[in-house]
Amino acid sequence: MNRISRPVRFWTFSVIGGAALLVYLFATAPAALDSGAVERKTISTAEALTMLAHENDVTRTLFTKGIVGKAKPQGLAFDEDWADEDVIAGPLPALFLRGVADEISASDVPLRLFLGSDFPIEQSNQFEGRQAEEFKAMRRDTLPRHFMDEVTGEHVSMFPDMASAGPCVSCHNEHARTRKSDWALGDIMGATTWAYPSDSVTTDEFLAMMNAYREGVAVVWSQYLGELDQLDADQRPEVGATWPSEGRFIPDHAALRDSIDRLANGGLFGSLLEKATL
Repeated sequence: MNRISRPVRFWTFSVIGGAALLVYLFATAPAALDSGAVERKTISTAEALTMLAHENDVTRTLFTKGIVGKAKPQGLAFDEDWADEDVIAGPLPALFLRGVADEISASDVPLRLFLGSDFPIEQSNQFEGRQAEEFKAMRRDTLPRHFMDEVTGEHVSMFPDMASAGPCVSCHNEHARTRKSDWALGDIMGATTWAYPSDSVTTDEFLAMMNAYREGVAVVWSQYLGELDQLDADQRPEVGATWPSEGRFIPDHAALRDSIDRLANGGLFGSLLEKATL
């Protein structure tokens, strides 16, 4: 009998648990209150970050497999220098995440997102201190880590970043500055690390965190579509509801968002988030 992989079990149980929490919180949270009124219900920061990490994992996998993996054969380029004025290309998956993280940092939400590794291509992505210690343990058991950083005082959650697609493996193995050239599918290549200054969040704070993440994705996606606009007409893909698996197409943000919602949230969790963010 086939066994469900540990990462799949983790996300399945975590999101089901998170959805149950949100049912309770949204059902019992009072309507909009005047300042000084009773506080809204809270969930732990670790639980909130776990739900954010699940959506991020789905978003990045969709981008890596559904966009980069399928659009490259259609002749579309993805480059680490994609932000340069003289380069017309999309971001590599790690740079897509970095762009989202930069947008989150520029928002009013005190949330931080970082993709690190013990064998990074960019030295700035090298794990240090407590995060390096926790990542060593993660390599042994592949489980996420939740702790308070004694230096920053932030509550940190680290989640394994798996080599889930061929483009990730080949890009890292063949990169001129790689420090490890034998990555294989299924390896833990690093970890996505989230940090927040308190140990719990209200429902409003959680929704602000989720909105900051989603807005970051929307901004980076808009930047990518802007790159495509610079292509000659005969090279430019059609932007709309169709994905590159069907030909020279790229989904617009609405189509991207719809796919993420179906894959990441689904069912009750998705409907709760949708109602709460209206």
